[in-house]
Amino acid sequence: MPTHQTNGRSGRASVAARPFQLRGRFITAVGLRLEAESLDEAFYAVLDEQLRSAPQLLLDAPMLLDLAKVPGLTDTHQVRALVEALRARNLQVFGVENATDPQRRMAEELGLIPVLIGRDAPVEKVGADRRRKADKLLPPDNVVMTRPIRSGQVIVAERGDLTVIGSVSSGAELIASGNIHVYGTLRGRAFAGAYGDETARIFCQRQEAELLAIAGIYRTSESLGDDMRDQCLQVFLKDDGLKLEAVT
Repeated sequence: MPTHQTNGRSGRASVAARPFQLRGRFITAVGLRLEAESLDEAFYAVLDEQLRSAPQLLLDAPMLLDLAKVPGLTDTHQVRALVEALRARNLQVFGVENATDPQRRMAEELGLIPVLIGRDAPVEKVGADRRRKADKLLPPDNVVMTRPIRSGQVIVAERGDLTVIGSVSSGAELIASGNIHVYGTLRGRAFAGAYGDETARIFCQRQEAELLAIAGIYRTSESLGDDMRDQCLQVFLKDDGLKLEAVT
C-alpha cells in the first residue's frame, strides 16, 4: 500500500493512503417476475411486445429475476438460456430474488447474485425489531427541492419524504423511503416507499409520468390510463395493486 512521509515535531510519520473508497449507491432495478416455468416462444413473444411498448423503461435496465411463483424452476440450462436471451435484448440481468435454496445455488453457478430486496425479503423478527428501534433513533431526513428536476437527475430521500416545488422532466427519477410530493408536472419516474413502506403515497399536481411505483409495485405510462393524464392525483397501494385517484 502506498504511503506518504510527513515531518513534524515528533519526526517522520508514515500515513497510509487508501487505494479505494467504499460508497453507498441506490440502484433502481426492474424485477421480472416469472409467472410460469415454461419459457417457450409465447413467453418471448410477450416479452418482445413489452419491450416495444416501453423501450426507454427497459433499455439497459438492471434486472432481477423474481422466482417467487416458480419455485420448481431449477434447470440450469433453461435459466442460462433465459439470461442470455434477456441480455441479447439489452436487459442487464445481475441477480435473482425470492429464490429457494436450490435456486440460489443455481443462480450462483450462473454468476447471478441472490438478492433480498424490499418487502419480499424474509427478515427475522428480532432483526426487524432491532432495525425499527435503530431507525427511531434517527431523525427524519425529508428532502425539499425548490427548483425543477432536469432529465437525468436522480433525487433521493433515504429517510423521509421527498417534495419537489416545480416540475420533473422526462428521464428524471425521484426516490423516497416515504411519500413523494410534486407541486408541478411529474413527467419522469417516481419511486415512493423505496424500502418497502406500503403506506407511502405519491402526490402530484399534474400527472404525465413515465413510471409510478410504491414499495416495488409499479405501473408504466402505457398502463396508467389516458383518463389519469394531466390530472392532480394521489397514488397508493390497495389490494396489492397500484391505484390512481384524482384529487379535487
